[in-house]
This record gives sequence, structure tokens and C-alpha cells, in this order.
Amino acid sequence: MKNVEMAKLFSEATPYIQKYHGKTMVVKYGGNAMINEELKSAVMNDLVTLCLLGVRVCLVHGGGPAINEMLEKIGHESKFINGLRYTDEVTIKVVQQVLAGQVNKDLVARLKGKGVGLCGMDGQMMHCTKKITNDGTDLGYVGFIEQVDTDLINDLMDKGYIPVIASVGLGDDGTAYNLNADTAAAEIAIALQAEKFVSMTDIAGILMDKNDESTLISSIEIGKVPELMEKGIIAGGMIPKVKGMVNAINQGVHEVSIIDGRVLHSVLLENFSDQGSGTLLYKKAE
Repeated sequence: MKNVEMAKLFSEATPYIQKYHGKTMVVKYGGNAMINEELKSAVMNDLVTLCLLGVRVCLVHGGGPAINEMLEKIGHESKFINGLRYTDEVTIKVVQQVLAGQVNKDLVARLKGKGVGLCGMDGQMMHCTKKITNDGTDLGYVGFIEQVDTDLINDLMDKGYIPVIASVGLGDDGTAYNLNADTAAAEIAIALQAEKFVSMTDIAGILMDKNDESTLISSIEIGKVPELMEKGIIAGGMIPKVKGMVNAINQGVHEVSIIDGRVLHSVLLENFSDQGSGTLLYKKAE
């Protein structure tokens, strides 16, 4: 990169650095960026950069591919209902081992001393009850988040660390619950009153035609979301993601976006450039 281009890049980034300095940003990490080693390293480097620039960063992650792989190894079937993983006794044990263990600690190791690995069970950070869907479907050991305690998260961010939180919660009786990572990240963003909530996925964003990335919808007013769901444009695993993001906006999170985790340094592009990335969700001014 030539010196002039480098100077232009920093000049463009300056107002964004000022905007987010000292503010809280919650990043939900998932999709292809979790299984591609180059992308994984790039994401973690981006988060360290944000932290060094004075942004209070909280990382929330799932680990669907790793869970699927382990379940396949032990010969246990993966089952999904409306985009949520049905979690029986075998599956919840695998979820705890893989998410709070293998996946979480791998991410922490890549954060160059800045990461601290946690799950929602630590300090009863995410207090849960058993989730039953609106139509009465029992999802097994899947939790509904009743409350998020942010004390531990804030303490770590205040000291310059990046909390790395696996999406496993805890019930009053000590039962572990599998949590949808998008929902967990949204609830954490709300509890922290984050300036920005970024959700990484393995597509360009929300598409009018799921098979054509040129149909990316760059921004959506949240009042249009029910219509997009009815039309099947927002479907499957995108439903809990978008519902959580809409709830975050309605509960006071200032900015919410879905970005393409397959693009190198998409986190920095989204937050520190005019280019942006993916789909921005917003609420119409009243």
C-alpha cells in the first residue's frame, strides 16, 4: 500500500475511531469465519485492534459446526426445529464440552493475551429457564434468558480485556441450557446498553434472493421485518438472528448490523470505513 493510500485510510477511519472510543461493542461470532483458519485469525486480530483503539469489546460465540462434528463422531443425530437445535441429554453435554471448552479456549488463545474465556454459567451471567416455543414445542435443554448479569463482563472490559462468552446458560437448579448464540449476543448487547451490536454470518447479509448475493439488502427498517419473514426472505437460522437484533434496537442498542464473516477484516471495514459491510438494521425516527 502506498503512503498516500495509507494516509487516506487512516483519515477515513479517524471519525469512526473517535465515535467508538470508550464505547461498548458486542460482536457475535459464527458462520464460516469460525472454521476457516485464515478468517479466524483475521477476526481475532480485528478484535484486538478494536480493543487497542479504546473500544470495549465483548465477543459472544456459538459453534454449530464443531457441535455437529462431535455429535457425528459419537453417532448422535443433529436435529433442528425452526432454526433452533433440539438439545437432549447427550447433546447438552456435547454443547458444554465443545462450546465452553474447545471452541472458547481456541478463540481466547488467538486474542494475544486480551481474551478471557467464559460461558453464561460463570457467575450465573445468563440466568435461564426452559424454553417452550409459542406453539408448545419442547426443545429439550434449550434455554430462555431471563436475566443477564453484566458485572463480570464490565469488570473485564474496564481492565482492557475481551470477554469471550460461550452461549451456555444456567437455571436455578443448576441445569445447563443450550442458548441460541444470536439471541444470547442480543441479550448481552441490551444488558450492556452497547453502542453497536455486530453479528457475523456466512453470507453477504440479508438477501432478497438467497441464491444471489447481488440482491443484498444494505439496510432494513425494522418495521419491514415481519413482511420479509412472511415472504420467506428472512427464514431458517436467520429468524432468531434478526429477531434478536430487532429486540436489541427496540431496547436501546444504537447500531445493529449483520456482516459477512467470509470477508477478511470485515469487522474493521464495517466499523472504521465509509464502505461498511452487510445489512444494517435501523428504527425509523419517531
